Amino acid sequence: MAFQNKNLSVIAYANGFTLWHYASTSETIATITATGYFNDVKTLMNIGDVVIINASDNTAIKKINITASNVTTAAMA
Repeated sequence: MAFQNKNLSVIAYANGFTLWHYASTSETIATITATGYFNDVKTLMNIGDVVIINASDNTAIKKINITASNVTTAAMA
């Protein structure tokens, strides 16, 4: 299954930082954190934003990184 806009929401926004929430009961953490999964909303996200992911197999908190071609997620430092 692919990214679904309806599953993404903003929890908080301030000073150019956004805390996101993404929930999917049909996709795994590995699928959701794959490179490019969030490309459909690339123009909404910023480097350093954080996304809380509730997937079918687990929950994770990831940091957003954006390159010229893809949105990626990374572990929190």
